Amino acid sequence: MNLGRAIVIAGAVIGCSFAAVAVSPGASPGPGIRYATDAYPGFDSEDELLKPSRKEPRWFGWINGPKMDTAAEQFKYAASLEAEESWKGAKKAYDALVREWPTSPEAPKAQKAIADICLGKLLDSEDAFAEYRYLLDFYSAQCNYDEIVDLMYKTAELMRDEGKTILFFRFDNTVDVRRAYEAVVLRAPGASFAPKAMLTIASLREDEDKQETAATVYENLRSMYPDSPEAVIALYREAKARMVVLNRCEYNRERVRDTIGFLTFAIESGKLEPEQREEVGGFRTEARALLENEAYNAAKFYDSRTRTKRSAMSAYQRFLDDYPTSDRAPEVRRRLFELQEEGK
Repeated sequence: MNLGRAIVIAGAVIGCSFAAVAVSPGASPGPGIRYATDAYPGFDSEDELLKPSRKEPRWFGWINGPKMDTAAEQFKYAASLEAEESWKGAKKAYDALVREWPTSPEAPKAQKAIADICLGKLLDSEDAFAEYRYLLDFYSAQCNYDEIVDLMYKTAELMRDEGKTILFFRFDNTVDVRRAYEAVVLRAPGASFAPKAMLTIASLREDEDKQETAATVYENLRSMYPDSPEAVIALYREAKARMVVLNRCEYNRERVRDTIGFLTFAIESGKLEPEQREEVGGFRTEARALLENEAYNAAKFYDSRTRTKRSAMSAYQRFLDDYPTSDRAPEVRRRLFELQEEGK
């Protein structure tokens, strides 16, 4: 962690206190806004996630438990350690308060202090995110909801930039980061950063090589935030993701037809840049060629010794009706004429 980034984080945390701060408007659910109980296709289901459990007093309380007899006294003790810049000690003292007196007035303030220390002093964005999430999940009515989800989003951004350190080696933590963004969107679907967060979620799905799921998230983004700049970006990216799926999977007529329909919609939406429109037009030509090839192969299948001439003639005629300008049309017309002459 470089010093410049540490200063930026510290400044952000200091600026986000229990006092009023500038945060994304409408982050918390409100009238006309989607809720976490609504469907979010492409997100991990609740069954796939580790649900945080309420903190409980630790074993060997005389070592890990609170040092004072009341929550108020413990909070002052933890704050004194923080003032002395004993960050780990202060975090431990605040955590002991939350575990021992979870319903006290000091508990939500202590929980936020834990998260702030993790982010601004210990520079551990993953732990910070978990602590902010705990605050929101268990003390949503006792904290500044909009402020905390804003901090959660900024922390998720840091998680994405940092990666994950294991034994001093840095790795991508794509799944953990994606789930962090999903947690933010679920808790603040009305926030101004929600469309951008969903765009990131879809992009991370592509990093996981799950283009079909990514396309689902892009589609949901366009549905939820149709007027956002991110919806335009999602339209183009969804087209690319759908083509990856089309070329990767076995031939399926309904999938091809659905893809062609979407590509046509994207082209006719007027939202794509000229280069993007040309590229998506190429995708549509490629998809239409798949249907044409399937129709031609079907016609050839009927034109065999084990099939009747009538079946072959009908198949060739259907091909010409559907693809009159195909490169194969002259060949099909010649063969259809031969079969018609043989039948006279």
